[in-house]
Order: sequence, then C-alpha cells, then structure tokens
Amino acid sequence: MAVLRTPEDRFDGLADFPYEAQYIEVTARDIEPLRMAYVDEGPRDGPVVLLLHGQPTWSYLYRHVIAALAAAGMRVIAPDHIGYGRSDKPGAATDYTFKRHVVWVESFVTGLDLRDVTLVAQDWGGPIGLSALARIPHRFARIVLANTILHTCDPDLAGKLAWAAHGIDDGRVVLQEALVDYLLHYARAPEIVPSRYVDAVAGPLSAEVKAAYDAPFPDPSYTAGLRQMTALLPLTRNDPGAAIGRATMAALREWTKPLLTAYSDGDPATRGWDAVFRAATPGAAAFEPVIIAGAGHFLQETHGAELAAAITAFVQASS
Repeated sequence: MAVLRTPEDRFDGLADFPYEAQYIEVTARDIEPLRMAYVDEGPRDGPVVLLLHGQPTWSYLYRHVIAALAAAGMRVIAPDHIGYGRSDKPGAATDYTFKRHVVWVESFVTGLDLRDVTLVAQDWGGPIGLSALARIPHRFARIVLANTILHTCDPDLAGKLAWAAHGIDDGRVVLQEALVDYLLHYARAPEIVPSRYVDAVAGPLSAEVKAAYDAPFPDPSYTAGLRQMTALLPLTRNDPGAAIGRATMAALREWTKPLLTAYSDGDPATRGWDAVFRAATPGAAAFEPVIIAGAGHFLQETHGAELAAAITAFVQASS
C-alpha cells in the first residue's frame, strides 16, 4: 500500500494555528498501521474534549474553538482523520472505508487511553465519531453534535430532513437532488480544492486561511481520501454504511448520558438531524438545543466563539 505523508513545511506559519502536531499510530483490520496527527492543548488534568472534523477540512477548522476551550481549562484534542491534515494519506481510494474510519478513531481514543471524553462532532465527524463511541461507550461522558448527520436511509426519516435520504416501499429511495449533485461533483471533478468549498459556505476567507485549508494536499495524489469520503455516504438501506448507522443509532437510543445539539440556522444539508438525534437519545432530554444564528455548515470557521461557549457551558452543567 502506498502511503503519502504531507511534507512538514507545508504547515509552517499557518494563520492562527500555532499548534504543534502530536502523532500516534492507529490500526484497522487488513491495512498497515498509520500515523494519525492530533492537537493536544490545555491542562492535562482538565475535562477531555475530542473535536472531530469532517470533509473537506482538518483540525485547522477548530482553531478558534481549541483556543477558547483550552482557555476555559479543558484538555482539547483535535485529530486529523486518516487522509486529512497532518495524518497519513493512503494513496488508493479503496483504502478508505466507513468502517476503517470508525476503527481508526476507536484506535486513537484507546491508544491515548482517553476517558470521560466529551465528543464534539461536525459533518463526517458525527457518523465516524458516534460509531466509534458505540464501540467503546464507557470511554465517553457526553456528546455535542454540531451540523452532522447519521444516514441510515430508514423510511422513518421521511419528512424529517431538509435534504431527504430515506427508503420507501418497493425498494425505492427518496434522495434530495442537491445531495446527489454534491456526491456526483466529488466523484467527477478534475480536482478537489478544500478552500473553495469552505470559502463558498463560510467566506470570504483570506488568502492565508484558504492556503491553510489546502496545505495538507500538495497535489491531487494526496486527495484520494478526501474524494472517497463522499462516496461512503449511504444512499440506500443496503449500503454497508447504513448498517453501521443503524447500529450506531441503536446505541444512541440507549445513551442516557448527556447529549447536546448545537446546530446553525443556515445549513440545509444537516437541517432536521438535530431533532432526529434529540428524539432518539434519552440523554438529550435535559438540555435545551443550541441554535447558532447566522452560521452555515462550517460554523467553527465563522462562529467558533459561540460554539466553544456552548460546549463550555454544557460540560460545566453536566459535570
């Protein structure tokens, strides 16, 4: 297996990101061990907060959240998924599967021996992080979900999501056109440049910030995992990812520890999922949902202070 490793000098002098990378080896079945990068800031004896990014970003997206949480006395850990940021990047798209992403995060949490963890998950950080949590729930104390999803394609999702993705009778599915367009674009685009997507939703970004989002990918050979992640999004009930999602949702139905949703009011791609998670999870009942006004999908980029304040208040109230 060919594994690419972004040269370290690509990350020199990034705007508002003074954080040195820490590294740990993670494992998954039928693939060689890989090096996962992470930021580890704040007091070592503080409450552990695990920040999981999605696609096409990396831990840089959380830079404002990291600073605020560390200042509030928390130990903040922000890894880069395999294929992203400063982590290793297998060169073949088929090296990346939904299950492997889940197991890599599980390996990360157990490898660092993290306990009483507050999971904060956005975008693909949700299905990956929640599915890892479902495998090792004893290591987690609470959950914060921000603009994320957990596609199962179950018929009971009908009418609940702004971007429909659910089964109906006779083996048919209902899919939002924008969702299909999004997946097809990632499959067909000649190149994937992360800053273009972040800028379109959370911009205008400065040239320095755009360069930071693009830093992990010196050329298209580094973007196999970036491109493949959208192909892993379940679109039918038969998808292996949908089976993972159903198992994870079943675990959430048993989750009596605290859960908070902190969604923006300007993200149609994830609108409705906050209510789905709250309805499914007993641990959400005691906490009023947070709505972050004026933010889009990448709320960490534009409203990091507000998200960090919601996380801090939640951790303090539920400790």
